[in-house]
Amino acid sequence: MQEKKSDLAGRFELLAFPNVEQLADEAAEAWLEEIERAWDAGRPHMVALLGGRVAPRLFSAVVRACAMRGTAFGHVHFFWSDERCVPASDPESNYGLAARWLFEPLGIDMSQIHRIPIELGPVAAAAEAEAELRRVAPIGPCGQPVLDLVLLGMGEDGHIASLFPGEPAELAHAADVFRAVTGPKPPFSRITMSYAVLASARAAWVLVAGAGKCGALRASLQQSGYTPLAKLVRQRGATRIYAELRALVGAA
Repeated sequence: MQEKKSDLAGRFELLAFPNVEQLADEAAEAWLEEIERAWDAGRPHMVALLGGRVAPRLFSAVVRACAMRGTAFGHVHFFWSDERCVPASDPESNYGLAARWLFEPLGIDMSQIHRIPIELGPVAAAAEAEAELRRVAPIGPCGQPVLDLVLLGMGEDGHIASLFPGEPAELAHAADVFRAVTGPKPPFSRITMSYAVLASARAAWVLVAGAGKCGALRASLQQSGYTPLAKLVRQRGATRIYAELRALVGAA
């Protein structure tokens, strides 16, 4: 099946920062504002966290900003856009990153943390993660759980979560919420949110840092974009991209 190529104009907001520290600080402040708005409105805030090298930068910035603002986190529920099938103690574990850099410093209660149970095996863990997300989050008109915010990184090949280039085109429109995938580099066994649930989130922010991301970001923001990030932008009404200047040379 050939994927429909629609115009990306107006579907993304591109914010540029001179370094990754300022990028993380700005994203952290914006996220805390979203959390505070939900608190003031008396509703929960449901977020899917990212992994990768930029995650500790963001989480540290959130902890610092929270100390200044006094933001309440008791109404926040944490999920993951993807997970590597490794123990929590492994440096590659996205849950482990969040536990060390975010949950422990903020004293987040375990009842708010909805980790992907990788110990069940990839297929069963994906099914359990879907059931848990459907239990907690509201269901939208397309039948997908609706998160308030999805936080994503982008790889040098343009991948987001564990959605990689080269997949059959029909997977970009599959209705599953989570699925087991095999990545192109270790750790190979992974679980990822699908395009459908990422597209259904109320907001999606992509954090892009590093000079090696320039080519993929450029390819993602063109009308003929073919990367996983381009596929997501095409399916959403709006996507916010926080980009370090090193990743922006020639990208826009």
